[in-house]
Amino acid sequence: METPAKVRYVLYARKSTESDEKQALSIESQVKEMLQIAEREGLDVVDIRRESHSAKDSGQRPVYKEILEDIRRGRFNGILVWHPDRLSRNAGDLGSVVDLMDQQALIEIRTFGQYFRNSPSEKFLLMILCSQAKLENDNKSINVKRGLRTRCEMGLKPGPAPVGYLNEKRIDKKCQVIVDTERAPIVKKMFEKVAHEKWSGRKIYHWLKFDLNFKTIKGNKGLTLGNIYLILQNPFYYGDFEYPAKSGNWYKGVHQPIITKELFDQVQSQIKSQFIRSESKEFAFTKLMTCGLCQSGITADEKFKKQKNGNIHRHVYYGCTKVKDKNCKCGYINETDLIRQFEGLIENIDINEIEIKDKIQNEVERYKKFQQMLSGKTEKIVVKEIDLRNYAKYILREGSDIEKRELLGCFKNKITLKEKKIEIIVQD
Repeated sequence: METPAKVRYVLYARKSTESDEKQALSIESQVKEMLQIAEREGLDVVDIRRESHSAKDSGQRPVYKEILEDIRRGRFNGILVWHPDRLSRNAGDLGSVVDLMDQQALIEIRTFGQYFRNSPSEKFLLMILCSQAKLENDNKSINVKRGLRTRCEMGLKPGPAPVGYLNEKRIDKKCQVIVDTERAPIVKKMFEKVAHEKWSGRKIYHWLKFDLNFKTIKGNKGLTLGNIYLILQNPFYYGDFEYPAKSGNWYKGVHQPIITKELFDQVQSQIKSQFIRSESKEFAFTKLMTCGLCQSGITADEKFKKQKNGNIHRHVYYGCTKVKDKNCKCGYINETDLIRQFEGLIENIDINEIEIKDKIQNEVERYKKFQQMLSGKTEKIVVKEIDLRNYAKYILREGSDIEKRELLGCFKNKITLKEKKIEIIVQD
């Protein structure tokens, strides 16, 4: 049976289960073989499309979706593909193809060994072949999950070994880990320093980076602050693990623990107390400035001083977090002195630099209306620039932390703190 001359084909090649190099080779092999068939049988191939996305999930292949749209627009009405499973391994995409055949927009699908046209028997066969591919995928997924669950029940956690451990390279010991004799003692010291010496995660970070020059075996990189807290909160180090993450399924590992459960619990208590202390403190000007020397963030701390008469005074100091340079010489500045500098900044900048200028102006107008109401005057209200500046200074001195942050957060340019002096950095 000859193929009608009016059929215009798009050649579609897809592979997604192997490495990029093998994907490219497999795709080009498909293209080569199908072009030979097209030449031998005189098929009109008007376009070639390549894709490396899985056909398992519906609607997740951009190239495939473009092909279906081009068929609807009439650019071509035939598909040349190596095997039906390259088109679909899910019911959604299969239904789209069959709908196009029912609409007679898609006349033929031709594969390496057969073709499918708009007849009940051929569409039924197409659906069986694609459904068989879906069945294989579903069974493979079930088998993989069953295998992973079995390994977990054996005490073997799937996935890369955490810092302090190494994956066994032998294929017969898959998922097994051994202690990294170089890094495991350091990981243990991390827990001990937090539990016994009350070190913070940031102090651990500086110790690892500047004192030990600690590097992971994978990628030869240092640990970020986030990585450090993930390590300190990972029960794998005392022998237990959860898989998958946040599933509530816990297992007892057969690997050698680096720390005890008691040490782990002490660290969790210390981390929690540090978190509560840091969360309970509210400082007006943190996260609004960066260090002008090392570009780290700016943090704050409070000190309490008791006078001879029994009065207690609270002092807040701002300084560099020293994340990027633990030897940064930025220095610390008292919040009172910092506010004075901000008032000077307000005095000298273009008032239009403050994006909440309209809000300030409305507040000043409201206050002036209140004064008029008390005095009985009805003259026109005029808000001068000096009124806006004075109100902004008032917010800095007497406003809430939220109002102060809102005011300074609306500066259009970057604010830095350098050697106890604030500066405005004009950004391009």
